Amino acid sequence: MHTRDLSHPIESDMPVFPGDPGVSVEPHATVDADGYRVSAVELGSHTGTHVDAPSHTEADGRAIDDLDVDRFAFDAVLADCTGLAPRTAIGPEDLPATDADLLVVHTGWDEYWGEDAYLDHPFLSPDAAAFCVEQGYDVAVDALNVDPTPTGEGDGSDEPAEDEPDGFQAHHALLGADRLIFENLTDLSGLPDRFEVLAFPLRLRAGDGSPVRAVARYG
Repeated sequence: MHTRDLSHPIESDMPVFPGDPGVSVEPHATVDADGYRVSAVELGSHTGTHVDAPSHTEADGRAIDDLDVDRFAFDAVLADCTGLAPRTAIGPEDLPATDADLLVVHTGWDEYWGEDAYLDHPFLSPDAAAFCVEQGYDVAVDALNVDPTPTGEGDGSDEPAEDEPDGFQAHHALLGADRLIFENLTDLSGLPDRFEVLAFPLRLRAGDGSPVRAVARYG
């Protein structure tokens, strides 16, 4: 059985969604000074490789601690969506219809982690999100967002491009149907079409999301 970590490390000044809290991991106690080591960690609930709970965008959505732990172990199917141009919409025709319970969308955009280009990732069209709901999929992506990420297009605004869906339509479709969203996965290249994913969150009380250690297992 092979095991692969699909998570970005959590470290100071790592990339975050525009406007989210920055990340700091700093020494609080050291072996030399205190006889033990403790780090002070500051981060948002959607830091790095993370899960969005339904309560992230839905007023009556379930929180992280409302979900059973077995909700975070998956039979996954991989969708190869690599080679797309920046800010390309992924449609339902690009996605497989299977009996899996997690759709892992491989865009290859983790290549741009830490670069400005990371914001210009492909995204799920509203029709693709609706398809995932119909299939009963939770969704994971190796990009910052299942929706287009506002970049301001160089003019200081947060308006989407003319041909992009505005707001968080994919989030609302998925989370509104009690589906989960995992974002900022990495190292998906070379995985088989079907595999197991384990992605357990911190048990945050009333949590709208949480960092996860996402791991693939396959034969």
